[in-house]
Amino acid sequence: MPNRRINMNDNIWRDKYGVCHVEGKEKKDVFGLMGYAHGRDRGMQLLLMRILGKGRASELLDSSDEVLEIDKFFRRMNWAGSTASEIDNLSPEAKEVTDEYCKGVNRAFSEKVPWEFKLFGYQPEPWCTEDIILISRMIGYLTLAQSQGEMERLLIEFVQAGMDEARLNELFPGILGGLDIDLIKKIELQERIVSPVSLWNLAAPVMMASNNWAVSGKKTVSGKPILANDPHLEVNRLPNVWYEIVLKTKDSYAMGGTMPGIPVLLIGKTPNLAWSATYTFMDGTDSWIEKCKDGKYMREPDQWIPFTEREEIIKRKKKDPVKIVFYENGHGVLEGDPNKEGYYITTAWAPSMSGAVTLNNITKLLDIKTVEQGMDIVSRIETSWNLILADSQGNIGYQMSGLMPKRREGISGFVPLPGWEEKNDWQGFEKPEDLPRCYNPECGYFVTSNQDLNEYGNVNPINVVMGPYRSDRIGKLLSEKNDITCEYMYQLHYDVFSTQAESFMKILAPLLPDTKQAEILRNWNLEYAADSEGAFLFDQFYKNLYLGVFGANGFGTEAVTYLDKHTGIFNDFYINFDRILLSEKSVWFGNRTREDIYIQAAEKALNTRPEKWGDDRKVIMKNILFDGKLPKFLGFDRGPITIIGSLATPHQGQIFESVGRQTSFAPSLRMVTDLSSDAIHTNLAGGPSDRRFSKWYCSDLENWISGKYKKLSPNDSEKCYKF
Repeated sequence: MPNRRINMNDNIWRDKYGVCHVEGKEKKDVFGLMGYAHGRDRGMQLLLMRILGKGRASELLDSSDEVLEIDKFFRRMNWAGSTASEIDNLSPEAKEVTDEYCKGVNRAFSEKVPWEFKLFGYQPEPWCTEDIILISRMIGYLTLAQSQGEMERLLIEFVQAGMDEARLNELFPGILGGLDIDLIKKIELQERIVSPVSLWNLAAPVMMASNNWAVSGKKTVSGKPILANDPHLEVNRLPNVWYEIVLKTKDSYAMGGTMPGIPVLLIGKTPNLAWSATYTFMDGTDSWIEKCKDGKYMREPDQWIPFTEREEIIKRKKKDPVKIVFYENGHGVLEGDPNKEGYYITTAWAPSMSGAVTLNNITKLLDIKTVEQGMDIVSRIETSWNLILADSQGNIGYQMSGLMPKRREGISGFVPLPGWEEKNDWQGFEKPEDLPRCYNPECGYFVTSNQDLNEYGNVNPINVVMGPYRSDRIGKLLSEKNDITCEYMYQLHYDVFSTQAESFMKILAPLLPDTKQAEILRNWNLEYAADSEGAFLFDQFYKNLYLGVFGANGFGTEAVTYLDKHTGIFNDFYINFDRILLSEKSVWFGNRTREDIYIQAAEKALNTRPEKWGDDRKVIMKNILFDGKLPKFLGFDRGPITIIGSLATPHQGQIFESVGRQTSFAPSLRMVTDLSSDAIHTNLAGGPSDRRFSKWYCSDLENWISGKYKKLSPNDSEKCYKF
């Protein structure tokens, strides 16, 4: 084996897959080495994330107007400006871990700074705990909590476009408490979904969906629980968001997926416990309507209070700096200029000041021995996730995390409310133990796939959500089998059967004509495989159905087309629209019957020449810094690769344009672990390193495409490669 090290005695090395293994006496030692590994293997990625999060991309990378808008977005969020108080609240253990991690990152940068930054003339400042908190907030918000805010903004746009209350109630059932249509029409929006300003186009990952599930030992061959996870993130980027690592101390081990910049195993396994995560769609983002004039906002009965002004200077390479003033009050940052009389919105994200509590608890996770203890720990994480856990004693459990605002009765948080009425303010946060949770379900398994999980809690954190199709399919397959193995879980990871299509085809099939095209669709096996013509024709039908219902009787064909092609609205929250499309009757149908609408959509679809589903499902994996600007022969970009699946299959496969660039949702990292062994089985859409000329740049990509899994174990004593 090339580059093999003989008699290696140091405490950091690579196994045969290039995955980093570290050894130390104590927890702080291995996290220090994790920082060193992140700095060496993913230095470009973590520095780019920090540059973005601090709103310094115009200063250090690119002074274009588009990048200026990116900086404005991050300066508005101000995640980097409120970290000092969080550091003071870190526990001694969390402080020790973060300090050692930062030392490790800085040791790596003292040896070698990624050469790409020399091109920009940037010498990075030392990595510090403030940066860890910044990155943790970015991971919790970007395109996750943000998508919730976009849906709330879309509601405002629908109201201002004249959509009537009957159609709004069908589209957003049960969550429109407090809706004042006349007041919402007065809001002056500065940005619109249908004509968005680009927010970022560099290192910040697009993160949205995932599957995770666990089965108890009574359904497995080994007699111990098996846990699986496959975060559905943006895969058309290099390096991958995830960085795998194996940590080993004298008493224990931990291994799994990390994100460079923070000393955390986000998904993984110890000798006693395994855990996995998906996003919840908890509504932790609210907007208030503010009545403004002369730089002030109104409060009852007739008080006018000055906004707090925060001035930000954005430096720009070879251009004059730009000064921006943000106006803030207790509801967040105002969108607009309060010196101009009018109605504007302020918006707040519940975990915007988060960090310490999350780090204090998640550093404990490596010492937890049972699911019950783990559920208590993860429930206190401030950002919102669906966490499934399994332990070596045979237990499985589900726990939602996140700061859920307490609101007055009858208010969901989805509708912007008058900010001048005190009753509309948040009244603290709900107790972690009241969030959705489940311990040792009687059926022997638990699945999350970003579906509505409110039924498992004493409160209802979720307002808009992805559909149940993926969880229904996975749950059905788990329920039918009682001799489950890791290999069976691999099959589920690659499953492309659509229960969504199944629901629509029950209605459509009897309506299809007797033609060759229709026969292809009628005989389709409901799988979104790369060579499927039926999947292609059904997708054409589905898009025409959208246009026929929401274009003709809703918000216009042009707007529907834009939302479909250039945003994630239909991709993320399709169940809100599917409920209407599958209904026998709806105000959205106008004077037409459901059958007539389906027939018209099918006629248009069947006039399309059938293609294979995979023919137009190819993406180039682009380097996050150079973004396809370099010649292909240099090898910074890879592909094209074919993305199988659809938005509603267990192997999710989505490709669409967002903020001016092609993006994708697909399983970025797949992980399976049987609690009967000290191993996890994974594959990654990329490789360990962000160094283009490293053999580990894309070393796992073929496994990811072909469905092969590598085995990671702390007992692997073969130190194959230098680190």
